[in-house]
Amino acid sequence: MRAVKPLNNTFEAVSTGLKNRILIIDFGSQVTQLIARRLREAGVYCEIIPFSSAESKLDTFSPQGVILSGGPSSVLGTEAPKAPDKLFTMGIPVLGICYGQQTMCAQLGGHAETTDEREFGRAQIDVIKGCSLFTEIWDPGDQASVWMSHGDRVMEMPPGFNVVAKSEGAPFAAIADDERRFFGLQFHPEVIHTPDGANLLRAFALKVANCSGDWSMNTFRAEAIENIRTQVGNGRVICGLSGGVDSSVAAVLIHQAIGDQLTCVLVDHGLMRTGEANDVVELFRERFNIPLIHRDASQLFLSELNGVSDPEEKRKVIGNTFINVFEEEANKLGGTDFLAQGTLYPDVIESLSFTGGPSATIKSHHNVGGLPDRMRLKLLEPLRELFKDEVRNLGVELRLPDYMVGRHPFPGPGLAIRIPGPVGQEQITILRQADDIYLDEIRVAGLYNEIWQAFCILLPVKSVGVMGDSRTYEYVCALRAV
Repeated sequence: MRAVKPLNNTFEAVSTGLKNRILIIDFGSQVTQLIARRLREAGVYCEIIPFSSAESKLDTFSPQGVILSGGPSSVLGTEAPKAPDKLFTMGIPVLGICYGQQTMCAQLGGHAETTDEREFGRAQIDVIKGCSLFTEIWDPGDQASVWMSHGDRVMEMPPGFNVVAKSEGAPFAAIADDERRFFGLQFHPEVIHTPDGANLLRAFALKVANCSGDWSMNTFRAEAIENIRTQVGNGRVICGLSGGVDSSVAAVLIHQAIGDQLTCVLVDHGLMRTGEANDVVELFRERFNIPLIHRDASQLFLSELNGVSDPEEKRKVIGNTFINVFEEEANKLGGTDFLAQGTLYPDVIESLSFTGGPSATIKSHHNVGGLPDRMRLKLLEPLRELFKDEVRNLGVELRLPDYMVGRHPFPGPGLAIRIPGPVGQEQITILRQADDIYLDEIRVAGLYNEIWQAFCILLPVKSVGVMGDSRTYEYVCALRAV
């Protein structure tokens, strides 16, 4: 168990009043989230919205600039998605990327067509003219490496545009209308394969759109605390702790906002990592002084999992049992108004496809999503605007210990889904010990923070081995580090 020290968690919130932000209109690119990540890294707040919802969002969000993402559609199709026409009359900068460039051109009087000279992968562009987007990045005569992924290409620019870069397969690889501050890139600046791409996105946000670049986890914390206080008022909040980064950061943030109006519940399903439940209890009770209920339901979960082999069925059994236990504890408290969850921005984005419809379910999420309706609770999701790395940075701002902030991802259903086939106490104990040894060796080697995720899988087979001078016949454990 890790030693923790008491912490004075008082905090004076300061309203930042941030107004500088960029709206990203999503046309279905697989890398749209990278656009947002690059802007956030530049200190610019941004949000992603499906093209089908963009028109109303332009009014409510009041962006300093707009980026049109790439996408799989052809601008030549009869039902090709479009940007809102009013976008081009709002007097704000627009950057179109790949499909975004093509639809901008088509809507403003240009022309695109399908070509046999498709470009997929690395390409070289020739910079032939300067523009405000390229300032201090590229000069006329420069060559630059970029990442292309397109079948259609612009063949005729709208009035007012100039070609500023070309490639072998894209005569209008980059176009610019500096007067209206409209820019189009046939390549993808958001991916690492375009070395200067992050600088281009930074230039668009900071120099072209004149965003201040002062958005940070410190300013987010101040705004979030004020928002939580406004939303909750005198109400009471219950938060399910899992021992992971998201719920831990959410709980500490909420507690800084409303103090003991928050009660946390740790449902211990007996499938956590070595010492994890005790670490959580000690950290939140003794260091952060957060009211915490610790319910050891390990035997109940083990009983419910008896004979269950299918991984999806395991998730459902664990999820339903979690909900029942959590609800029991919440009912004991009484008078609860809000349920806090560690929902992150990718969860929000991925809950809808770019057309606004539901995405296909790949696997069920172990969460308390069924609780708000059953318990008539309002949702409190203070992290729903953040990416995972931003949540970790916020954890540092909140003075969570390094071992918590840097913790590797761990599935909600815990060790159960790292045991293919039926789950019993013997398998859980073996896997927990193996996982602990594996992670300790990684830490000793100084590699823990260099690895995104490392874990063990206890295979449902046994194999012959040697221990000392004797033959053994034991379970096989697979190790993986990513």
